[in-house]
Amino acid sequence: MLKIIWRVVLVLVIGLVTGILGLLAGIVFGGNYAVQFVFNGVRGYEATGQIGLIAGALLGLFLGSWALLKGRKK
Repeated sequence: MLKIIWRVVLVLVIGLVTGILGLLAGIVFGGNYAVQFVFNGVRGYEATGQIGLIAGALLGLFLGSWALLKGRKK
């Protein structure tokens, strides 16, 4: 039981870290190349940073759960 809890916590941490990396990548991209892009009422690096955060967190949660739970037998 404790092993499963640690795996879930680790998946969440991986999602958080990849979300932050996605946020930073989105900010860099939006600040340099997408200054006129509008999303969720904001423009430029703020908008692409939000998209990077969402995409990075979802990707990290998916890949983290796949990597940590793929070897588990049912």
